[in-house]
Order: sequence, then structure tokens, then C-alpha cells
Amino acid sequence: MLNGINFKEFLNKPGEVHALVEGLCEVLCPWRARYKPSSELLESLKKEHHYYAFGRALGVIVWILIAKLVQVIFW
Repeated sequence: MLNGINFKEFLNKPGEVHALVEGLCEVLCPWRARYKPSSELLESLKKEHHYYAFGRALGVIVWILIAKLVQVIFW
């Protein structure tokens, strides 16, 4: 099933990690950004969009886990 995936190349470049973290943090932070992203950041996000989208998906999953944790603790 995972024959075509090379895990040694997954998140092995700084741009890939940055795109993933940017997507994750964008979802987790409830406030609007206080500054506009630089052209370098926008280019990195366009180039590594799949990592950015994966980071956003992880952010949604983290919010669901936080909501479930609050539900377990307070209900």
C-alpha cells in the first residue's frame, strides 16, 4: 500500500517544515494575523502547498481533540 512513499523525503527540507507549521498555527490561533506574510513566505507556501494543507488539517484535528478534552473534564 505504501510502496511508492519514501519517508526519508517527508519533511526533510526547512521549507516543508515551515509550510506545515504555518498551516498548523494558522488554524490553532483564533486571532487574525497582525502582519501580512512576506513574498518569500507566500512563495514557500505555494511551493509546498500540500504540507501547508496537511498542517491545516492537523490544526483542525487538534481543535477537535481540545474540544473533546474540555468535554471530558467539565461534563
